[in-house]
Amino acid sequence: MFKPLNNRILVEPETAEKTTASGIILTAKEEKPVVGIVIAGNKDVKKGDKIIFSKFGYDEVKIDDKLYYVVSDFNVLGVF
Repeated sequence: MFKPLNNRILVEPETAEKTTASGIILTAKEEKPVVGIVIAGNKDVKKGDKIIFSKFGYDEVKIDDKLYYVVSDFNVLGVF
């Protein structure tokens, strides 16, 4: 299990994929996603929170072939 250190959190980015009624998957290519679900939080942001964060304020990491972001809590703009 990955445990972010200091003031960092682990975020799973929200995807812009949608499935049509016939089963076709549509993917919108965005410049940088800025919304995600917290996987490992800290004292301010808890696991399961949906957050919005600065589009240039994260590092990408791959864990078990899945993309996650490590975000400093300074770059978290708000919680939904």
